Amino acid sequence: SITGGADTLNDIFMHMCFSKTGVLSHTSDARPFSKDADGTVLGEGIGMLVLKRLEDAKRDEDKIYAVIRGIGTSSDGKTSAIYAPDSQGQLKALKEAYSQAGIDPSTVRLVEAHGTGTRVGDKVEFDALKACYSEAAGTNQTAIGSVKSMIGHTKAAAGAAGLIKTVLALHNKVLPPTLKAGKPDPELDINNSAFYLNDESKPWVSESKSHPRRSGVSAFGFGGSNFHAVLEEYNHCK
Repeated sequence: SITGGADTLNDIFMHMCFSKTGVLSHTSDARPFSKDADGTVLGEGIGMLVLKRLEDAKRDEDKIYAVIRGIGTSSDGKTSAIYAPDSQGQLKALKEAYSQAGIDPSTVRLVEAHGTGTRVGDKVEFDALKACYSEAAGTNQTAIGSVKSMIGHTKAAAGAAGLIKTVLALHNKVLPPTLKAGKPDPELDINNSAFYLNDESKPWVSESKSHPRRSGVSAFGFGGSNFHAVLEEYNHCK
């Protein structure tokens, strides 16, 4: 099957709607999880992915870029506003994804976060991630980032963009950077977590022979529609 997302609507009306929420960056740069973050930037994009059962893809000798191990979903329920996220709702999606995948989150070395670049939204998301990865607190071993620092928030295509970035990272064994982030927001207390804000592209060296490279991808929509996918590199799944 073919799936993905498309968003090519960035007209003046769309910018006026978003400006009313106060989430747009005044510096025109999205800096997810950064001390200099001041909002998000709107983008456009179309991203498509081909999904196939692993056994069928192996049988047909397809080129396999990554394997989806689990997907978690949840809703925040009633909140104070449509654009006010809730960490408990997001945590539910995270836990469901790793439970379905049957893996320990501490074995994940890359998280492609929703990471819009808004201080409040990023902190809520980071709090949920810290709670999910609590057993690895203080290890700073998992790179966290967001493709929105490069292409902006592509809205309906944002989830597809995050998946594509992560699939290519697994396939090419590269930890991709988050641009312009600089130093992390001190409110995140990132040094007492499992994460570090990765600001440069570097080889993804696997330190474990017991499991393949693994990654998590989050996509959190307006109104508290939460999704998290757990991905794994393919070569260990043959």
